[in-house]
Amino acid sequence: MVPVKPFKNPFRPGAGHMPPYLAGRATEKAEFTKLLEQDPILQNLILTGLRGLGKTVLLETFKPMAIEAGWLWVGADLSESTSVNEQALALRLLTDLSVATSGVVFSVEEKQGTGLTAPVETNYKTLNFDTLLTIYTNVPGLVADKLKGVLELVWSYLAKLEVRGVIFAYDEAQNLGDRAEKDEFPLSVLLDVFQSLQRKNIPFMLVLTGLPTLFPKLVEARTFAERMFHVLFLDKLTEEESKEAIVKPISDSNCPVNFSEKSVKNICSISAGYPYFIQYVCREVFDVWSQKAAVGEQTQPIPVVEIMRKLDSDFFAGRWARATDRQRDLLKVVATLDNCALEFTVQEVVDRSNQMQTEGKIEKAFSSSHVNQMLVTLSEAGLVYKNRFGKYSLAVPLLDQFIKRQYKL
Repeated sequence: MVPVKPFKNPFRPGAGHMPPYLAGRATEKAEFTKLLEQDPILQNLILTGLRGLGKTVLLETFKPMAIEAGWLWVGADLSESTSVNEQALALRLLTDLSVATSGVVFSVEEKQGTGLTAPVETNYKTLNFDTLLTIYTNVPGLVADKLKGVLELVWSYLAKLEVRGVIFAYDEAQNLGDRAEKDEFPLSVLLDVFQSLQRKNIPFMLVLTGLPTLFPKLVEARTFAERMFHVLFLDKLTEEESKEAIVKPISDSNCPVNFSEKSVKNICSISAGYPYFIQYVCREVFDVWSQKAAVGEQTQPIPVVEIMRKLDSDFFAGRWARATDRQRDLLKVVATLDNCALEFTVQEVVDRSNQMQTEGKIEKAFSSSHVNQMLVTLSEAGLVYKNRFGKYSLAVPLLDQFIKRQYKL
């Protein structure tokens, strides 16, 4: 075999990294296009699903679609610090909005009644962050009142321009939550503000992405959130879509690596249709095979065991470390359930734990109350989540297979 020139690995496993080819998601794009055509805004968007399904990537794909349709796009990741209090949320919104409005000029004299009473050097200013913050500070009322005042003023100027509306897009939105014990309700404020603006036909739309805990949290904060959002739950890629994600990036004629039909099938099986795992496995295989091709050696079968060992260390080990020994026993029980990859009940866990204790696979079975308490703790740790039907699911994709490898179940 003749050595070939080095070829850059096209696969990009990582948090939010755009893949070389975005397979599938045509349905989700079509649904988002419909939302962009709303007048007035009747529904906002929630993009949800497990980690590794490409929520962040799809959100980035939506951005140029929205801009092309005449919308302004603002937003960021919602860190846990944003949910600390209402003031932090307000500053987050003003900061993001100012990026899009900093070039908009308005007359101070025209808008004295909106709260901009601070001294200014001229009668004209731009809607940059300092201006928005000044208006926010001077509008009377609570945080929600202040935000409504600023956003209504901003739209009164944007409406004169060729702007369809503004999309506020926030990733990792499951971090946002109310804190009743501290009398802070940032999530409720967010929902109240946007519902109020949309009822006034102001086209400001929310697009939120997050883990499956996001939507129940929104409904718990404000019951009207159920009617306020259209929910898109991302699923795994089909086998055909997985094949496209594997083959398309190496279709370049100069690529030294070629996956055989058998290899593609093996990668589909290992990755189980999760976009992140497809990128991860393909990147590892590409590196190994391209190095052999560079020195004229024949490629070998996919090193499945070695790749899975590396994946366990890179992806699962950190999450697994969050669980105590007793919690790991509980997850070990869950991993043996036939439906563990979908959803399970407390009673199913209790019954299986009794069986596993009898078989000597765990030292002590679990009671219903104990399972309930531990699942709540595991949910807070991001390892499981409770859906709206009172059942639980694993929050980490393929975690059950990782557990089975650890305990040789």
